[in-house]
Amino acid sequence: MALPAGFRPVLLLTLWWLGSADVAHAQVLRRPVPDKLVVLTFDDAAVSHATYVAPLLKKYGFGGTFFVCEFREPPFADKTKYMTWAQIQGLHQQGFEVASHTLTHQHVNKMSRAQLGAELDSIEARCRAWRIPRPTTFAYPGYDTAPPATALLPERGYVFARAGGGRAYAPAQDHPMLLPSFSISGPDTAKVFNAIRQARDGRIVILTVHGVPDVAHDWVTTPPALFEQYLRYLHDHQYKVIALRDLARYVNVPEALRTLRPRYENLK
Repeated sequence: MALPAGFRPVLLLTLWWLGSADVAHAQVLRRPVPDKLVVLTFDDAAVSHATYVAPLLKKYGFGGTFFVCEFREPPFADKTKYMTWAQIQGLHQQGFEVASHTLTHQHVNKMSRAQLGAELDSIEARCRAWRIPRPTTFAYPGYDTAPPATALLPERGYVFARAGGGRAYAPAQDHPMLLPSFSISGPDTAKVFNAIRQARDGRIVILTVHGVPDVAHDWVTTPPALFEQYLRYLHDHQYKVIALRDLARYVNVPEALRTLRPRYENLK
């Protein structure tokens, strides 16, 4: 059957675009993303990360990323609320990733490029002093993002930066400096299990956890019994649980930075 006049160029252009999209998708991925891939991330250097969370992760054989900072209020010196740097070093020695959450939990949209650079310098210096590898991943305090930060972080050698948004990460669509995540704070177990089950069809679920419990900021606490329930579910249903840095096994970060447009919507 002959194609209508003018239809053939449109068809060829469509096929070319689809083919180009497939090629771009393939170049961003180093390997196919398996179903049931979950990233665990922990914010704010809560003392329960060392005393409760890390032993549970070791029990289940899970990886994780601990985004550390030094809060001014409540003061970081209060070790009933926050880890010591010796405990943070212990997380690294156990094989977990220690990463940057700025030094003082400042929101990046309220800082200049120079101020953000100074905050990164400070956490990197703390890590260097404690023989912890220089961080290569970052979490935005308060989930606030800003173009200057998105530009500066890769210049400084960061490969991934995590925000919020309550959706799964699509490596072929989401910029490496703007990874979405789900918060597990609070008692809503159905919300958490629904989030976990979205780790399929090429999408990766990144979970944001604060203290377990969080005695410094109780509005983002995760009850310990529920946290272990989530870990048991991940283990029993054969999820692969990794640190944020381990996404580089699947994502060609330089290609993703080059080809993917930063999208700042729906990341809070």
